[in-house]
Amino acid sequence: MNFEVRKLDGGFGREIVGLDIAGGITPDTAAALKQVWLDHGVLVFRGIGTSPDVQLELSRCFGELEPHPIEKFRLQGYPELILLTNEGGGGGPVYEFDGVATAQRIPWHTDLAFTTTPNAGALLRMVRKAETGGQTGWLDTAAAYDELDDATKDEIADLEAVYLFRPGLEEMRFNQQGGTRLSPRKDQYPDFPPVANPLVWVHPETGRKVLNVSTLNIDHIIGQRNEKGDALIRRLIDHALQPRFQYIHEWENNDMVLWDNRRTMHAALGHPVDQIRVVHRTTIKGGVAMGRVLPNAAKEEMPA
Repeated sequence: MNFEVRKLDGGFGREIVGLDIAGGITPDTAAALKQVWLDHGVLVFRGIGTSPDVQLELSRCFGELEPHPIEKFRLQGYPELILLTNEGGGGGPVYEFDGVATAQRIPWHTDLAFTTTPNAGALLRMVRKAETGGQTGWLDTAAAYDELDDATKDEIADLEAVYLFRPGLEEMRFNQQGGTRLSPRKDQYPDFPPVANPLVWVHPETGRKVLNVSTLNIDHIIGQRNEKGDALIRRLIDHALQPRFQYIHEWENNDMVLWDNRRTMHAALGHPVDQIRVVHRTTIKGGVAMGRVLPNAAKEEMPA
């Protein structure tokens, strides 16, 4: 390999050091990088994200890229890149936490957990970091599953939960964030039907079992839409969110971080709304359906 693999400080994942992509990435190097990614879930590349072209070349080592279906989110001239920023008043809803108006805060989640087919992964590139805050965290849900006790593994082995699209933090049922919404509800989103996903995913490439509890989206366990089911979800989330399963990245400009969306959750910790943060992202297309559409799930009634 023409690069070095180093452990990250705390948490999980690996840092890739010494990768020189100026002359292009050979098929052997691409295959080696993909294997490290599958082995460790998160890869950090410090200081080499110097252009959209570099980001795209590296991203293609890990699979087919998926353009965002809504054109306004694409970076101009680069349909496979998403622009994430609060510059110009964008960046999603604003909430007040502890007296600070905060932008771009998204709690622990798996991308597209509210659909049948999650994307395989994504690569973030920091173009302009926030002066304060703005960290991104990743959480190893494969390790979280491994460390469940055998009784809990048996209890959840065949259970499914309903996952819903959540346009606002105030709509979450679990891992509630608190805070007060400051921005008006004006975003228009597609209509996503409820989906049923197993609480335990099997990674389609590695075969590892993964604890699937996307806290932003999980609503209830099928057949247990009651306090017993809710208590189980809370117990699983409390277990998964332990710091020992986490890696929190302190960004510098031109850093890139890649993650395997099928074995991790991630969270954007947010930053003061008066500071500008600019991020570019690629999405690696997923090809395996994990769940099924369940159009009537949202209409179920809680038992008395």
